Amino acid sequence: MDLRYWLPRAAEVAERWGERFGAFTAHPSHLVDEADFAAAFERFAKRLEHNYPFFHPRYAGQMVKPPHPAALVGYLTAMRFNPNNHAYEGGPATNDMERECVAQLAAMFGLPAHVGHLTSSGTIANLEALYVARQSHPGKGVAYSAQAHYTHSRMCHVLGVAGHAVACDAEGRMDPGALEEVLRTGRVGTVVVTCGTTGAGAVDPVHEVLALARRYGARVHVDAAYGGFFALLAADDAVAADLGIDVAPWRAIAGCDSVTVDPHKHGLQPYGCGAVLFADPAIGRHFAHDSPYTYFTDAELHLGEISLECSRAGASAAALWLTLQLLPLSVQGLGAGLVAGRRAALAWADLIEASGELTLFQRPQLDIVTYFPTPAGVPALSAVDAASGRVLRRGMADEQDPVFLSVLRVDAADFARRHRGVVADADGARVLRSVLIKPEAQAWLPRLHARVAELAAEAVAEAVAAPAPSPSPSPSSSSFPSSAPTPVAQSAPTLVVPPARPAPSSVTSPEESAR
Repeated sequence: MDLRYWLPRAAEVAERWGERFGAFTAHPSHLVDEADFAAAFERFAKRLEHNYPFFHPRYAGQMVKPPHPAALVGYLTAMRFNPNNHAYEGGPATNDMERECVAQLAAMFGLPAHVGHLTSSGTIANLEALYVARQSHPGKGVAYSAQAHYTHSRMCHVLGVAGHAVACDAEGRMDPGALEEVLRTGRVGTVVVTCGTTGAGAVDPVHEVLALARRYGARVHVDAAYGGFFALLAADDAVAADLGIDVAPWRAIAGCDSVTVDPHKHGLQPYGCGAVLFADPAIGRHFAHDSPYTYFTDAELHLGEISLECSRAGASAAALWLTLQLLPLSVQGLGAGLVAGRRAALAWADLIEASGELTLFQRPQLDIVTYFPTPAGVPALSAVDAASGRVLRRGMADEQDPVFLSVLRVDAADFARRHRGVVADADGARVLRSVLIKPEAQAWLPRLHARVAELAAEAVAEAVAAPAPSPSPSPSSSSFPSSAPTPVAQSAPTLVVPPARPAPSSVTSPEESAR
């Protein structure tokens, strides 16, 4: 697709449609001088240069990438109309598109009946699911894995319900045995399972959790904001087997109570586009409200009547609808890009395991690869952390051959579950993390691996050559108190955002795992 052709066409759609209503004169308060706009636009374009190359396979850090050109054209075309999908009268065309898209997403998860809508993010989608959980089981709490997205604990606080973090196994998945201990207390009404943790891409055993939760009368909500579209691959036995994907968790989603997914990740959409789906259409009663100035057109159901959000961009629905017309929800359609990312993750894991410079933190379950520079001598957490930090910084700083990675903070106990021989001389360590969400990563992988391995070797060699730090003076040996800050422990994995490149400015870099 040539955007230089299609973007002018996008502008023409609204112009042609508007001609039927007759000409009018724009108010002078909205008029700007062309020269002034040109100067402002130049400043604007210059500001955007302070960014990361999300479009390029050199960028293998966070789960961000540009939207598909079809999504971009669809979004900008609809924005000329600026529809609001809260009520049908806010944009009939995009309301209809949204319902069609939601139906396709529900079919992808095998939901026999459903009610749902698009949201501005995965966080809002999960908030709505937990709101329904609270209303369905008043007075009871929510259980989620210790590796679940951090917003689940925050949302429990917002909703005034107790949150229960459940221990995970050595692969970062919820431990059913630990969950049952929590369920036995009778204090949990809903269990959140994650299909694709944002840290390492772990997939909870949904099928096992579902059976356990039902035994104790609990609801099950699936947070598939990141990994949800992998359900396309799990639907095909041959493809799933070839890619090493366990189909059981994905096929169990159809029996759960609610699920969230983010089209603005693997769905190729611009931010923000999340979605929440409920298996029971009757949950709409929990959103019941009255609005004296909306919902006045005939509609089977206004989307705002089943949502906590009010104003929502109809352009998001338009972008997703147009994308799915070209790349349908199938292995051969939208799934082809996920196949490439999964193959790249598996291939890189194999290269790392055969490497002398890098050590695999854990095998990838989706398309997120976690690893660290192999320390010299007896490995220790402090050495792993320092080497990972060096690779992160130097990869971004290299003007000739840059590589953009991210890091994942892992506490000492989680690290020991995967690598028993590492000395726990710190409360945790950063490991390197690469999200291979772009299908182009597959072809670029040999170059990416070679560059990261080179940086890892340099980082370890520098650590070996560096002189040992001098012992800190005891309090009695100096009359001046130490001003060194006390290290802050992090008991749960936390994504660390790398420093901005180029030079820092007041413009902050995005951290998409916050959704």
